[in-house]
Amino acid sequence: MTGIIILAAGSSSRFGSPKQNLIYQGKTLLQRAIQTAITSASCESVLVVLGANEDEIRPHISDQQVNIVYNPQWQEGMASSIRLGISELQRLEPLTTSVLLMLCDQPFVDPLLIYQLTERKTENDSGIVACEYKSTFGVPALFDEKYFPHLKSLTGNEGAKKLINSYPEDVVSVPFALGAIDIDTIEDYERLNNR
Repeated sequence: MTGIIILAAGSSSRFGSPKQNLIYQGKTLLQRAIQTAITSASCESVLVVLGANEDEIRPHISDQQVNIVYNPQWQEGMASSIRLGISELQRLEPLTTSVLLMLCDQPFVDPLLIYQLTERKTENDSGIVACEYKSTFGVPALFDEKYFPHLKSLTGNEGAKKLINSYPEDVVSVPFALGAIDIDTIEDYERLNNR
């Protein structure tokens, strides 16, 4: 069974306001990420990790069919959200055998991409399936359960990339050129809306 963890606990410090709530094509970025996760038939459980600005973000997603968990240690960095997400997913769905980590600021992630990631794992039985863009591997990325202990031992700002780089022999990729587009600044958001 595959679960999806949407990491949405960051403070959007470079942006200046919660980018999780930015509107793109009629929905917030986080709502879009949740809809993508829910409609991807290849994943059975969706967990959203909130942190900074939770009181501003949660009302926009409280009607969604997802599990929402608050990370009180969000200031530590992304690793704390990954650790919490894995632990909570294992508690909610003990039969989880793989997890797909995604962010809410990559607006071009769609259900087809999630299907391709899970399908690639089925074909190759690799431990890690990562997206490939800008000559690098990154999220969304799918991790087999054998990596759960590694994910739960990440610290600070370490994220999925640390494991992807640590176990290159166990990584297969799915091309996703649009993965290079993420929203970190006002300029990124303006470029997105002008596409």
